Amino acid sequence: MELDEISNLPGHVVDQILSQLSIREAVRTSVLSSKWRYKWATLPNLVFDNECYSFSSLDQTAVKSKLVNIVDHVLLLHNGPIYKFKLSHRDLQGISDIDRWILHLSRHSIQEFILEIWKGQRYKMPSCLFSCQHLIHLELFNCLLKPPSTFKGFKSLKSLDLQHVTLAQHVFENLISSCPLLERLTLMNFDGFTYLNIEAPNLQFFDIGGVFNDISFENAFQLAVVSIGLYDKRQSHANSSNLLKFFVHLPHIRRLEIQSYFLKYLSIGFVPGKLPNPCFNLNYLSIRINFNDVDEVLTALCILRSSPNLQELEVLARPEEQAAVGTVTNIKEDNNWSCHQLRLVKILGISGIKPELNFINLLLSTSPALEKMTVKPASNNGGWELLKDLLRFRRASVQAEIIYMDP
Repeated sequence: MELDEISNLPGHVVDQILSQLSIREAVRTSVLSSKWRYKWATLPNLVFDNECYSFSSLDQTAVKSKLVNIVDHVLLLHNGPIYKFKLSHRDLQGISDIDRWILHLSRHSIQEFILEIWKGQRYKMPSCLFSCQHLIHLELFNCLLKPPSTFKGFKSLKSLDLQHVTLAQHVFENLISSCPLLERLTLMNFDGFTYLNIEAPNLQFFDIGGVFNDISFENAFQLAVVSIGLYDKRQSHANSSNLLKFFVHLPHIRRLEIQSYFLKYLSIGFVPGKLPNPCFNLNYLSIRINFNDVDEVLTALCILRSSPNLQELEVLARPEEQAAVGTVTNIKEDNNWSCHQLRLVKILGISGIKPELNFINLLLSTSPALEKMTVKPASNNGGWELLKDLLRFRRASVQAEIIYMDP
C-alpha cells in the first residue's frame, strides 16, 4: 500500500498547518482523509472575519442568517479549549446571537476576545463577558459597556482596546483601576465620559484620540509610550498648569506623540522654562503645533529643554490656523541649553512664516549631533524663499544635512 503522507503527518505539524489557515480553509481540510476530518475542531484560535466568508451578493437578512449558521456550526463541533475568538466583518451588525456566543466562550477560559461591530448602533455587551476572568486581551469596536454591579475587574487583563465605545464616567474609572496587570490601553472616539484619570501601575503603552476635558495619571509610573490626540480645539481655562500636571507622573516616558489639539491643552496655565523633573528617557517626540500661538510654541520649547536625551523630533504644523494668538516674532537662544543628542528632525506642513523659521533656526543652532533635518512645506507657495532661508541658517553640527521635500 502507498504511504498516506498527509494522514501520517506528526500532530505538531498538522497544528502548525491549521494555525496558518482561515476558519473556512481549515474546515475544508476535513476532506483530505478520515484522520483530518475533525482536526480543525481542536483549533484554539477562532477568527471570523472578511477572509473567512464573503456575502457580497446577499441582503442584510441573508448575511445575518449565513453568519449565524457558520459560527454556530463551528462552535457546535469544536472540541477543546478556545483561547482566542475574533468576530469582525464589514457587514456585521449587533445581533442577539452574539450574546449566546459570548456566554459559550465564558465557559471556555477565553483569553483573547475581539468584537468589531461595523454597522448599526452600539452593541450592548452582555453581562457574561465580565465574568471572563482569564481574559488577557480585550478589543471592542462600536459597543456599549454596562458591567454588572458584581464586576470587580479583569484580574488577568494586559491589553485593552476600546474604539467607538460608550461607557459612563464611573464605569471607565473602575474598569481601568480594577485591571492591575494592564500594560496596554487604547481609547479612540469614545463617549459617556470626559475626564480621564488613569490609574494603572503596570501600564506601559497608552494611545488615545477623542474629545475630553481633562486627563491625569496616578500610579502610572511605568508608562513609556504615550500618544494623545485631542480632537476638540475649544479649551477650558485652568488655574494651575496642565503641563506640570501631565508630566509629573511620567518619569520613564520614552516616546511621546502630541496630536491634534493636545498641545493647546498643555499650554493652558503656567508654562515654565523647564520642567522640574527632566524627561531623561524621552528619545522620540512628535508634536502637532500652531506656530502662530505663542503659548503652544513656549510649551513645545519647555518640553524640548526638559528632554536632554531626545534623539528624534517630528513637528507637524497646523496650517489651517492662520490667525495669530500672541504671535511669536523671535525666540531667544539659551546659552545653557542645547539638544545634545538630537540626530533626526522632521518638520512638516509649514508655510514659511517667521515663527516657523525662528523655530527651525533654533534647532539648527543648538543641535551639535544633528545628522538630518527633513522639511516638507504645506504647499509650493514661497518654496524657493523658504529653501534659501533654510540654507542661510547657522548649523551647530558640521554633518547636518537639510532635505527639502516637494509638497
